[in-house]
Amino acid sequence: LPLAGAAAATYKQWMPNTNFETASNWDKGRVPCASDTVHFEKNKVVSVFVRSPHALADMYLPLNGEFLLASGAGFAAFDGSWDPGCDSGATVRFTDADHHMWFDPTLWQAVSPNMELGPSGHFFSVDEERVPCRYDDVIFQSETSFRVNVDSSRRVINLRSISLMGQELSSPEAWAQYLRGPSALLQFHGNGTLQVTGTSCSDKSGCACGNAPDGHRICAALLRASGRRCPVLACRSPLQPLGHCCRVCGATINLDFSPDFDLQKYRDRLVQALLNQPKYSGVQMAISKVHKAQTFLGVIPRSSTPLIQIVLIDDEAGAQTGTTAEQLAADIMEDIAQHGEELGISSGKMEVATGSTFSGQVGSHALSRITAGTVLGLLFGLLLLGGILFLYRKGRLRLPALRIPRPWDKMEELTSPEAASVKGFDNPMFDVEPPSTDAGEEPQEMHSKDHQVFYLNPLYDASETET
Repeated sequence: LPLAGAAAATYKQWMPNTNFETASNWDKGRVPCASDTVHFEKNKVVSVFVRSPHALADMYLPLNGEFLLASGAGFAAFDGSWDPGCDSGATVRFTDADHHMWFDPTLWQAVSPNMELGPSGHFFSVDEERVPCRYDDVIFQSETSFRVNVDSSRRVINLRSISLMGQELSSPEAWAQYLRGPSALLQFHGNGTLQVTGTSCSDKSGCACGNAPDGHRICAALLRASGRRCPVLACRSPLQPLGHCCRVCGATINLDFSPDFDLQKYRDRLVQALLNQPKYSGVQMAISKVHKAQTFLGVIPRSSTPLIQIVLIDDEAGAQTGTTAEQLAADIMEDIAQHGEELGISSGKMEVATGSTFSGQVGSHALSRITAGTVLGLLFGLLLLGGILFLYRKGRLRLPALRIPRPWDKMEELTSPEAASVKGFDNPMFDVEPPSTDAGEEPQEMHSKDHQVFYLNPLYDASETET
């Protein structure tokens, strides 16, 4: 993984360019020379920075584009004189720059505030954070031209500032003025719109990157660059960090935090107290605020919960893969157990996956105030239950009797069909008709100690009477 600088640095630099002197911008892999014919596709929009003078045999220009000429740069017709190393007389075509995507992590490089490339130190970024986040400063190198596709799932892509052609634009007004100029439409294309806000993250617990809606674009670009496959890992059941495209071996820690938590101070603490130890020299860490989706019953999406995610990976191999990261995670959890409350950490959960163990939750810690609340709640419940039992034994409390209704409790004495109808029993479940008699015979009066016969089974055939 290309490493970012310290997470406090919010500068991300766009790496590709469309300069005339960049060999990779030409289909022959070299800059055109005097006897060559230069060919720009007629219908391809280009913005090309030219740093020096060039003599060419011929040049076909696009219908829509621009050439930005540095001092002393320009083009001249080849006069036919011999040019060492240039006797091919080939047609050299400018390659298509439309495929350079804003949400391709491989095209960005984190830099420090003094514009130096970020060191390969203790930190790296999850994939969504390798692309500029909403509070980041974006840099396009001075004396370079570029063209970038800003297709996005969002209508607006917010940034703190944009620097291009040596000029920093850090206010909405300055950016709006640049967009009205001739170069912006040639440099940026796609359905998304870049917006400069000029604001930084004001939350000391950190701010989420905001690239989750375009996470699928980021992962698609990353996998396309790596052969459409995530790397094969040595650990069993590797971990899936939030905002990362592929699984990892090592450890993750999720922290719940209070308003007292300061992300920058905690990051510095981890570096000074743990990461700087020689035994952890091969461990790299990503730490940032992320939003974890919450669901109802594990299916229905609800809201999202902010948490601090720490991802630890190491350079171990084979069965030792992830073991050093696991040890560091255990040290972090121990530090949380001792000092978490003063650091503004409410609780922490650790998961590990190494070359010798399956992934899973191997440790968690909640601070004493949370544990104390749980214990007090249990004690209160036990005291309440004990008080109820005491009063019941002393006879001062009567518990309601539990009575199970029986079917025959609802039966009432019925003396005639009319009575059954009045009582509401005019349904097939009850039959109060007297037994049938043979033709011509008078019905015989029944005497059975003032009881009438009725049938309870709704499936009973009423024509088959009994007494």
